[in-house]
Amino acid sequence: MIAIIDYGVGNLFSLSHSLTAVGAEAVVTGDAEVIRRADHVVLPGVGAFGDAAAKLRETKLDALARDIAARGTPMMGICLGMQLLLEKSFEFGEHAGLGLIPGEVRPIAEVIPPDLKIPHIGWNALDVARPHPIFQSVQPGDCVYFVHSYYGAKCEGSVIATAEYGAPLTAAVARGNVCGCQFHPEKSGDVGLGILRAFVDWNGEDA
Repeated sequence: MIAIIDYGVGNLFSLSHSLTAVGAEAVVTGDAEVIRRADHVVLPGVGAFGDAAAKLRETKLDALARDIAARGTPMMGICLGMQLLLEKSFEFGEHAGLGLIPGEVRPIAEVIPPDLKIPHIGWNALDVARPHPIFQSVQPGDCVYFVHSYYGAKCEGSVIATAEYGAPLTAAVARGNVCGCQFHPEKSGDVGLGILRAFVDWNGEDA
C-alpha cells in the first residue's frame, strides 16, 4: 500500500489516480497509523515552503516522516514535497525542512538568466546524473513537467537528475531510501507513470 501524506497541501487526486494507474493501492491519508503501515510513502506539496512546513509540524507529520525514513521505508517527495526533504528554505524568510537530504531551497532567479520567466513552467528533458532505480525506464531526451520558482541548491552529492532552464537546476535527489522529484511525475505522461511504477517497485536501496 502506498500512503500519500495528506497535510492540507497538494493536488492529491491526480497523484492517487496516477499511482492507481500503475497498479498500486494508493491511500490519501493523514492518519499516522495508516502511514506507518504503508510499504511506500509519498510526500506531495504545492505552494509556499513555510506554510507547508508549519502544517507538517502542526499535524506532527514532520516527526512521522523522519521516523519512517529512519525505518527504511521508501519515500518520495514531489515538487514542494521534494524541497521539504532538504534542510532549509529561503522562500519568504528562512524555514527549517525535514533534513532528510542535505541541501537548501533557493530562488531560481539567483542562477538563471534574467530574461527567463519565473516560475519555470513547462516540459524539460531530464539529464540523469547517476543511475537510480526510479529512473530505470527513463531514456535520453525524456521530458517531464515542472512548475516552480525555487530549486534545490547545495545538494550536489544527492542530485540524481537535473533539467536545463538557463542553468542546470536540480530535478531529482536521493539519499538512501528517500528520494524526491522537483517535477510532477503525475503530470508527466508515460514518462512520469514509468517513474511512479519504478518507485512502487523500489525496495529503498540506492543504485
